[in-house]
Amino acid sequence: MYAIVRAGGRQEKVAVGDVVVMDRVQAEPGSSVKLPALMLVDDGAVTADPATLAGVAVTAEVVGHERGPKIRILRYKNKTGYRRRQGHRQDLTRVKVTAIETKA
Repeated sequence: MYAIVRAGGRQEKVAVGDVVVMDRVQAEPGSSVKLPALMLVDDGAVTADPATLAGVAVTAEVVGHERGPKIRILRYKNKTGYRRRQGHRQDLTRVKVTAIETKA
């Protein structure tokens, strides 16, 4: 069984035991978070109905917080002497999927 969940601003395919890196979640390491399911595949049966997915609970445990690689942003215009340099590191959270439960 696996599920497609919304993790931050992206969609991730997860199964029980998978470790996923997603956008920063305001939770302490060791606590659990719930991820909204967008699709569920169980033994070849695909479920994408929103009414059915409302009963699906995907829980994950926060492993830790980290930061992504540095991205260097450079703006440059020719012949004018205009240069701007900026950097960015995204705040990320590493979570481990502990359970995918369906409420029948």
